[in-house]
Amino acid sequence: MKKLAFAITVFFVPFLLIAQDLPIDSQFVNGYWQARWISLPDAEPNSYGVYHFRKSFDLAEVPGQFFIHVSADNRYKLFVNGKEMSSGPARGDIEHWRFETVDIASALKAGTNTLAAVVWNFGSHAPVAQVWNKTGFILQGNSNLESVVNTDTSWKVIQNKAYSPETESREALRSYIVVGPGDIVEGRLYPWSWEKPDFDDSKWVLAATIAEGKAIQRGTDGDWLFVPRKIPPMASYKLRQMKPRRSDGVAIDDRFTQGNSPVVIPANTEASILFDQIELTNGYPFLTVTGGLGSEVKISYSESLFYPDNSKGNRNEIEGKQMKGMVDIFRTDGGDNRVWSPLWFRTWRYIQLDIKTADKSLTLNNLETFYYGYPFEEKATFASDQDWTQDVWDVGWQTAELCAGENYFDCPYYEQLQYVGDTRIQALISLYVAGDDRLVRKAINDFEQSRVWNGLTESRYPSSRLQIIPPYSLFWIAMVHDYWMLRPDTEFVEGKLAVVRSILEWYDLQVNDQGMLGKMPWWNFVDWTEEWAWNSVTRAGGVPAEQADGNSSVLTSQYIYALQYAEELHRSFGHIHQADVYQKQRQNLLSGFNELCWDSKNKLYADIPGAEIYSQHANIFAILTDALPAAEQKELMIRIMEDDRLIQATFYFKFYLFRALVKTGLADYYLEQLKPWREMLDLGLTTFAEKPDPTRSDCHAWSASPNYDFLATVAGIMPASSGFSSVRIAPALGSLNKVFAAMPHPNGELKVNFSRNKEVLSALIVLPPDLEGELFWHGKTYPLKSGENKIKAK
Repeated sequence: MKKLAFAITVFFVPFLLIAQDLPIDSQFVNGYWQARWISLPDAEPNSYGVYHFRKSFDLAEVPGQFFIHVSADNRYKLFVNGKEMSSGPARGDIEHWRFETVDIASALKAGTNTLAAVVWNFGSHAPVAQVWNKTGFILQGNSNLESVVNTDTSWKVIQNKAYSPETESREALRSYIVVGPGDIVEGRLYPWSWEKPDFDDSKWVLAATIAEGKAIQRGTDGDWLFVPRKIPPMASYKLRQMKPRRSDGVAIDDRFTQGNSPVVIPANTEASILFDQIELTNGYPFLTVTGGLGSEVKISYSESLFYPDNSKGNRNEIEGKQMKGMVDIFRTDGGDNRVWSPLWFRTWRYIQLDIKTADKSLTLNNLETFYYGYPFEEKATFASDQDWTQDVWDVGWQTAELCAGENYFDCPYYEQLQYVGDTRIQALISLYVAGDDRLVRKAINDFEQSRVWNGLTESRYPSSRLQIIPPYSLFWIAMVHDYWMLRPDTEFVEGKLAVVRSILEWYDLQVNDQGMLGKMPWWNFVDWTEEWAWNSVTRAGGVPAEQADGNSSVLTSQYIYALQYAEELHRSFGHIHQADVYQKQRQNLLSGFNELCWDSKNKLYADIPGAEIYSQHANIFAILTDALPAAEQKELMIRIMEDDRLIQATFYFKFYLFRALVKTGLADYYLEQLKPWREMLDLGLTTFAEKPDPTRSDCHAWSASPNYDFLATVAGIMPASSGFSSVRIAPALGSLNKVFAAMPHPNGELKVNFSRNKEVLSALIVLPPDLEGELFWHGKTYPLKSGENKIKAK
């Protein structure tokens, strides 16, 4: 499957620059703002509402630059003379509230100029990923020149009464869905063209000030504390035209989505049109209509259509299936060329329009769709002599792209939450494929800032609902170690060691008298296996077996795994005493793990002592923690793959199974393990799902791991020392005879070209400047220098 070509049309991307590159006056980073937070007088501060703000001002001439800083709660879109220039703020929490810095000079003109913003607060319907305080908007000029636009009581504001939340459609999915409401928009109440300079705002009221703007570590109360946005603006470009797949009550063909064949829905008619985007995407639909006073258009979005029994089957097939999913509703006012789009982005492969007209006919002028997401660049490449690997690569990258916005998402359709378990895998893909570490650093910081009273990180963050999965705090430590190995950013990493210690101090208190973890509090999620199903009593699922006093080998071995990383990090930064403490703790836990859980008869680690319950998970971590001597690990790894008595890892936890394959020298088996991914392609998925069918999410971040493993495992490119200051290349070609791979390295591009004839490997390896390393093949080592290396390895 080749990635579909897109016609690129950038919206606001050029105008919002990366905060650390901008001339931000230090007072706005370290002190107080002159601008005030403003809102509608007497507005309910925590209720659902959509608001419009405007400010007009005069300029004698167009300045060379005009920098402003802007933010809002919950969200905003900013227009300058009718042109969208910025949106945000990038999600965080009240103590780390982001502001965007924008140069709006390109949209200004001599004479009167108009700033206009839409700000919305979803109130009790807000996405769980949205932390919020109360409705507000703030805009600050960077210097005396720009201060004329500072938010104060000279700004005007109205509440847009056309909006109300749509939430009923989510109930049909009968699933955990927390991305916020759909929009119901009453066209007859909408202030059309409110963002344009010539709009008459004489009936709008003057804004009320509600708080002062201030930087983090300033002030005596809990209002928003500002930090600059450190990630780039989201990408936005026009998607290829959708294909109409079926219609009732009206005739339609491909010319409609090409924009040159309007469709007329007669008066007093019900019609339905199903469109296929061909592949799953995130973005905004823009529907343009004319006339049709009193008509209602319901816009539904789904990753897949459903059979009556709620199964999905092949995602390309629509026969006998129905639409079920998120919904927006637009009720028309009869005007000409009315353009509707939702406030927040949607995720879909299929869009369905269900239309009811009243006494006037409605013309559908156009339906366009635009991508929205983090602006990753696909800098890495992977190719082989087997075409299916390209399909897996393309779909994996599509999955990773759709699971990234202002933070990483576990899944874009259902949750849009940044979980540590998914994010560790996403971060590795970002670094290997895009060479982009900005969202990675933000994620590491987000989780650091999520810590609660016991020292653990929250499992997902930003989040308005507390959720603690203790193993995810351990995997955050692994994230920090990954970053340390792949980026020469020692100051950033060393600053996280105190958080590492706080997590492990809590874990140390959980160790019981038998040298294992005791009965663990909170939600100790590991994997969505069938055997660890949702428990309606404990209201948790994915949790391995425990005894009354704990002794879970799965949970204990994950703790040992994190101790390994913590010891290495502390020893590297000269904290020798603390490293020795972790080493001793690790050794004590390994003793308990081996003594209580090793089943010498079956030569497997049991999930709990004395019970014949075995999982791949416990045994994977027995290898990754060196619970067994190295000489015995390969034999255990083979049993993990072949013994069907073991509880099987799903897509998420296979990432750790693959790490164990590499560690035991069995990485050549990796490609065979991708059968479930190839089966997803056969089912017409264009992104990788949460788990094998039946699955909730058709796009889930943790299932994109092949885009890391094709480079790190098949091409074998791994850092040999911290900061990626040297490289170890150990290709595991499996059934492949030819592999080409290139990836971004902090020093430049790293390329490998392998060709195998029987057991002889012809290797052309190009390392960027100042990078050296070694090639490993069949137990032999070959030195590598920066520049071109040609090697015949046997």
